Parts: sequence; structure tokens; C-alpha cells
Amino acid sequence: MNITLNQQKINETQSSLEIVILNKIKYLPIELKELLNNINFFKKSFNTHYDIKNNKLYVSCLKLKDEELKTAFASAIRFFKNLNIQDIKIDIIQSKKELSIQTIVEGLVLGNYEFLKYKSSNKIDKNSLIEIFIENSFKSKKKLESELKKALIISNSVNYTKDIVNSSPEDYYPQIMAEDAMQIAKSKNITCKIFGEDYLKEKNMNAMYSVGIASPHESKLIHLTYKAKNPIAKIILVGKGVTYDTGGMSLKRGDGMVSMKCDKGGGASVMGVIHALSSLNLPFEVHGIVGAVENMIGGDAYKPGDILTASNNKTIEVTNTDAEGRLVLADCLHYAQENIKDFDYIFDLATLTGASIGAFGGYTTAVMGYSEKLKKKISKASKKSGELVGFLPFNDYLEKLLESQVADFVNTSPNKNGAAITASLFLSKFIKDKNKKKWLHFDIAGPSYRKEVWAYNSYGATGVAVRLLIKFMEDLK
Repeated sequence: MNITLNQQKINETQSSLEIVILNKIKYLPIELKELLNNINFFKKSFNTHYDIKNNKLYVSCLKLKDEELKTAFASAIRFFKNLNIQDIKIDIIQSKKELSIQTIVEGLVLGNYEFLKYKSSNKIDKNSLIEIFIENSFKSKKKLESELKKALIISNSVNYTKDIVNSSPEDYYPQIMAEDAMQIAKSKNITCKIFGEDYLKEKNMNAMYSVGIASPHESKLIHLTYKAKNPIAKIILVGKGVTYDTGGMSLKRGDGMVSMKCDKGGGASVMGVIHALSSLNLPFEVHGIVGAVENMIGGDAYKPGDILTASNNKTIEVTNTDAEGRLVLADCLHYAQENIKDFDYIFDLATLTGASIGAFGGYTTAVMGYSEKLKKKISKASKKSGELVGFLPFNDYLEKLLESQVADFVNTSPNKNGAAITASLFLSKFIKDKNKKKWLHFDIAGPSYRKEVWAYNSYGATGVAVRLLIKFMEDLK
């Protein structure tokens, strides 16, 4: 897909198809009004009507808000795939409103995404030309070109993240994740360090090490660093990169393992953010820490009842080996705080609990932490980026559920009430007191991977949190 800007008059330019977003019917020719009324075109958003005579694809959008508009463009590009057409034109003015380039591009690029790597037919994507006509825009072409460039960088990084999550566990394991990280580090301003299991043992990172001990694939601690000149803030992103999760000895039941390639979603999103930063040139220093492991079963697997000593010397009674993500993050969070000094923010991202889905449904990231001010910043970034977040509160009563009679604490409570919160409270024990107000936990279990087409997201991985965190950074400038 090749998206360009065109300053010509749209009616004077030949193109195979024009996408027209319709919000109201009153400005339309009488014949078209009657036709659209007869097919209940405006009964709901995202209905389509193809006028083959005039080469126009009409898409209904009852609310001209960014998220609805993105879905409208996604609907159009999906319809377009079924046509023998090579080029599209779009007026930046739709329903008498100037649309943002970011909105148009995200709708088109994210809506166009398909993961076809394992399809025998593996359809070749149309090398289509999409022209956005900007003749009547209030912005200069230079400004719009800058917006187009940024929108493409972010959207392509979201799709990059999707590819990682969608990849089969058979051929995407910790070593491959590390190799992808090294590939990202070939870009300017980015470096990468990879540590194996010898390092984990040397640094007493026994929580993370134990999770991957039964896998034939060596666990990898990945440390990506993006550093701009004269950074205005230092940010740490820590991601759970469980490339496959059987549940360990606390084996998942039935079809519970089928989509567990998605358990690397947090680590993939961290890599997606760094991937975008390599081209965005934002004025920050950003560290991406990914704990890449595979949670398997075998004679040497860690077991319920084991007592693990984490790298901060806290002891953990393992009550459920399927609560492995928090063990990986525990050591990664401690590693980050020991090796990165004077940072401003530390966020962790993980497909951590099904309870977060129960709390908010499958489309919202559950966010927890101690700083209300920081939560407000994330809420603001959520509204601007379109990525949904919700906040869950801490309390002392739930923290008591993590108490152990034989260790400092258990990794999961037998009481499943508030499980998303207790998981976050467990992680908080690996955040130093001086850093509590700098930390937020993002449970992306719901929106990271959906077995459905959702708005402008395709089936499978969504690349969640990449746009959210980029917008958070942009707001800091």
C-alpha cells in the first residue's frame, strides 16, 4: 500500500475508486438519497454501497469521531480488496469536515492488515496507490507530509507487533525474539544487549529462570535502548515475552492453550514501541526490557510448592505455575531498576490475567499503580490514541491474599476475587519504594489478541499499547 498526498482537484483526477464517508443524507442528489434510503444505508455505521457507474464507494459513519472514522476507512479498504482495482482517491474533506491524516492512515493501514504467513495461497497484497487529496486543507502540504510520515511509522510498527504475536510458537521462541530485537538495533540511536540463562543464574534471577527451565529453548533477557540527543525524560518499558504458555505443571485445560502464542504480547508491544522510535526521533531515552521465555512441562519443570528466590532476594512460594508471567516480570523489573538510573517512568506490559478481561471486557487494558497523576496522563493518551484503558484500585485487604506461611509471599492466591489486582500487587513488591509513583502496570490480556475482526483490527493480534505509549511520550514534550 502506497499512500501519497495530492494537491490537485479531486474531480479533475482520474482514479479507479473514490472513498466517500457519509454522515448525513441531506446534501446528496435526490436519486442517491432514494437509493440509500431504500437499502437502509444510514441505519448503522460502516454500511457500504458501491456505485460502480461513478466508481464511488460510500461508507456510512453516523458519528464523525476519530475511532468511528478509522473503522469506516477500514471497512472501505476491506471492501476494496475484493475489487479488481489498483488505485483509490480520498478527499481529506469528508461530510464537510477536514479529517486528520493520522485517522485516515490508521484506518487504512491497520484495517488492511492480514496475517497470511502460514496460508498456502498466501495472497500477494495489492501494490495499490492511495491518494489523499488535500486541495482544501487548512494545513500546509509540508505539515501534512510530516503527519503522513508519522502516521505510517506508527501504523507499520503496530503491524510489526502483530506479526510477532501472530507467529507460531513452533518457529517463534526466545532466540527468535532476541534476533528480532537485534534487527531493530540496526537502526540509528538503538542498541541491544541479550543475556542468556548463565546470566540469569549469575544474577540470581531464579524466578524468570525457573519458568523457562523445562523448555528446549534457552530463555533470553532482552535489553533494547533508544537514546535521542539531549533526552527530556527517561522511560523504562518492561514486557512479558512468554513465547508459549502451557501453564506448566498447573496445565491449562481444554482449548486454553490454543492461542497461547499471544502470551508474548507485552514483550512484542515493547519491541513495537522501540521499532517506532527508531524513525520518529522523539526526544527521549527509552529502555525496552523483555523477558523472553517458554513455559513448558517436563521432568525438570518448576512445580507448585517450589520456593524461588528472586533477584531482589525475596522468596516466592509457587502455588500455580500458570501464574508465570509475574515471575518473569518480577526479575525483569528488578533488573531494570538496578541497571538503569535516574529514570522518570517505569511501565510493565503483560497478558497477565483473565480477570482483567472479566473486569473490563476484551477490548480494554487494565491499568494499575500508585500515582493518580500518572494515571491521568495515561487516560489523556488513551483518549487521543483511541486505545481503551480502565483503572483498577489497590487496597490492603487484597494484598493480604499474597501472604505465605513458608515464604515472603505466594505467586497467586487461591481466592480468585480481584485476581488482576493481586497480580499487580505482587509485581509492586519488586518496585522499590522510591519508584512506586513512577510505575504503572498494564494488563493487556483482553485487547492484545482477539479471535474476531474488531473495528479496524483484524483477527488475532492487535499491537495494543504501541499507539498509547507513543502518544503518552508525545504529550510529555
